[in-house]
Amino acid sequence: MRYVAPLINLVLFLALAPLFEGVLRKLTAKVQSRQGPPLRQPYYDLLKLFGKERLDSAGTWPFRFAPLLAFATILAVAAVIPFGGRANVFACRLDAIVIIYLLTLGGASVLFGALAGRNTFGLIGASREMVTMIMVEPILAMTLILGAVKLNSLSLAAAVPGAAGAGFGISTALMLIVYLLALQAFVARQPFDIAEAEVELLEGPFIEYSGGNYALFKYAMMLKQMFYAWLFVSVFLPFIRTGIYPLDLLLQLAAMFVVFLLIGLVGATNPRMRIDQAVRTYAILIVAALAAVGLGVAGH
Repeated sequence: MRYVAPLINLVLFLALAPLFEGVLRKLTAKVQSRQGPPLRQPYYDLLKLFGKERLDSAGTWPFRFAPLLAFATILAVAAVIPFGGRANVFACRLDAIVIIYLLTLGGASVLFGALAGRNTFGLIGASREMVTMIMVEPILAMTLILGAVKLNSLSLAAAVPGAAGAGFGISTALMLIVYLLALQAFVARQPFDIAEAEVELLEGPFIEYSGGNYALFKYAMMLKQMFYAWLFVSVFLPFIRTGIYPLDLLLQLAAMFVVFLLIGLVGATNPRMRIDQAVRTYAILIVAALAAVGLGVAGH
């Protein structure tokens, strides 16, 4: 099973990520008193985009390579994580730092594409994406480091459930609050969808992309949302486990659905922040995350 689990991870992520996106859209519409699109609409959108022509407005290899890199990195993350609580062959051999590297590389690919596109709106979106990466990625790192500190192991299989699994102390409670407050920024949803800002920046970093290239970026973002929902469930709710792999998968997916409902509610009821407001919020969250890691080192 350790060797089959990565394939199961990929199938579930690829199949369900658009469905969770549909849940977000539907919930947002209901909160705003609209009917909204059907839950299957993200699947239709991706199929339509993959069928359209790919325009290469920049004519450079970074522009063409960026969507593939973004999609490949999040697929690699999905393959190695211990989804369903089962440590697969990769999770047992890799450490948590690999996840941080891969996610950072995926974010950097968005910057590569936007900068290569040389569009004014794209460049503004890229600058905002860079600020978000610099300020938010440390929170992800410290979430995993807290688990590693508690179990004295950087192993991915140990660090992910380690924060709460080793005892739900003050440090875990503080990190839980920080993660929840940063969750909207992780998944680029309001009030932290500053880089795309479809009304202000016309999709920002993705403005020059079309067809299959744009579909790869959109699909990667859907997969990324699913990953961060899974990470919350795995790190802070490790007790949702029976020891039976298929049942654990279903329980985690159900808990992830609840997390997506929370993301949708917060996004539908909060206006977008200005970049300076977001930076101040990120700074506070980083300090709080550092405090949580410090408390974890002290054994609290």
